[in-house]
Amino acid sequence: MNRQKLSQFDPDIFSIIAKERKRQEEGLEMIPSENFVSPAVLEALGSILTNKYSEGYVGNRYYGGCEFIDSVEQLAIDRAKELFGAEHVNVQPLSGAPANIAVYLALLKPGETILGMDLSHGGHLTHGSPVTHMADLFNFVRYKTNAQGVIDYDELRDMARRHKPQLVLVGYSAYSREIDYRKIKAIADETESMTMADIAHIAGLIAGGRMNNPVPLFDVVTTTTHKTLRGPRGGMIMCKEKWAKVIDKSVFPGFQGGPHEHNISAKAVAFKEALQPEFRIYAGQVIKNAKVLEEELKKRDYTICFGQTDNHLLLIDLTNKGLTGREAQVALDAAGITVNKNMVPDDPRSPMNPSGIRLGTPALTTRGMKEDQMRLVADWLDTAVTHHASETVLQRVKKEIVELTAKFPLYA
Repeated sequence: MNRQKLSQFDPDIFSIIAKERKRQEEGLEMIPSENFVSPAVLEALGSILTNKYSEGYVGNRYYGGCEFIDSVEQLAIDRAKELFGAEHVNVQPLSGAPANIAVYLALLKPGETILGMDLSHGGHLTHGSPVTHMADLFNFVRYKTNAQGVIDYDELRDMARRHKPQLVLVGYSAYSREIDYRKIKAIADETESMTMADIAHIAGLIAGGRMNNPVPLFDVVTTTTHKTLRGPRGGMIMCKEKWAKVIDKSVFPGFQGGPHEHNISAKAVAFKEALQPEFRIYAGQVIKNAKVLEEELKKRDYTICFGQTDNHLLLIDLTNKGLTGREAQVALDAAGITVNKNMVPDDPRSPMNPSGIRLGTPALTTRGMKEDQMRLVADWLDTAVTHHASETVLQRVKKEIVELTAKFPLYA
């Protein structure tokens, strides 16, 4: 066994990790699906639990020596149930997309219909984008937002009546508004459809009591455990007890092999953190910070898609600013602000060079930044976009950002 430290045995990887840490520490991480985990989560993630194979579920494994593994996984399940009010929880999905796919394969037959949100209007790839394998397997019908930038529940009801979907799916990756889950449930009940919510982006805001919780209402709810929930990269499925066996069987052995118990232990730690009173304060501050960014960017004539934000993210159409999302992303990277290029509703441009950018506040809020810092961030963002061709200006902004981030250290 190699017993050398990483810095001694593999200085190449060690050096790259050090550079990435410096980038994270000295920049503004504003991709809304990104966050910073605690040292405790990192410790669990890097633990010796990675050594153990544990195919199966608590109390019913295919391998011996799983008594402590069972304890870890049961803690994660119990904490998730308490956090979201779930009847049944599966913490084994490796990420959000596998969780969604496992649900589809559990509840539906090939060719059956799913009514989901259009990708360019804020949905997710796994909600029926034609480029995914699931779009070949199931019949996805995609709804959009209306002219006011919100989900049109009347149109959604009409589509449900017309297409008779087996599953009505809500959730998003770039939509910035709250969802009325009771209305969705009523529509699904009318057409005798099952209900599914993908809360990957807003799970932390729901856990913190700041957004509506679909778990008590819907048949199935999926989520990632990173993003606003501030845990390790992974997935989770919550469902009514009636679906427990079929969903568990779909995850394993239907879709995945042995679970990653080091990751599940880190999920358990993150769930415990989310159960603390401090997490509710954090979730509230994430939304406050996003609202300040919205206000400041509107003052500077930025087009906020969907009219406003009710959560942690902003989708911005840059058409009136005379540059593409890709050009803005490159300029902002040079200035020390990390966002992602993103399509806007009915975008005439391509996904790799779209009209917009997507940004959010979870990671900055984790660092302790509040409203005053968001006003600085809005000014820097505007400066970088306005002077995207000026290396001198971008470097000046980057220097100012490094000075700010030094006051909000990541890991001591």
